[in-house]
Amino acid sequence: MKEDIQKKAERIKNYLEEHNCQDVTVVDMAQSSWTDAFVIGTVNSVGHLKGVVHQLWDEINDLGLKVNNRHKTPGDDGWELIDCGEIVIHLMSPDLREFYNLEKLWKVTEESR
Repeated sequence: MKEDIQKKAERIKNYLEEHNCQDVTVVDMAQSSWTDAFVIGTVNSVGHLKGVVHQLWDEINDLGLKVNNRHKTPGDDGWELIDCGEIVIHLMSPDLREFYNLEKLWKVTEESR
């Protein structure tokens, strides 16, 4: 992953941790053809999800990232995906995070190449 993307992803990770997201991780996706990094974090409720997403817009703008799928309000399903092109942010409920296990999914995909 490019150094500037890594720094931006780490800054988003730190921001999410400061806003009480749990198990925040950065997944290097540079081998994919469509993004360089995933930032994945767990929220503890739909209200927490909506609050974090609302506050995250300023941080994304400060980083100079362009959002490709901006929603006015996050959905009530417990998962918000924010596509910033080079970085894709996934904020998920504990149940959805465990079920989809994106880190494992992409690790397996990378190993099978």
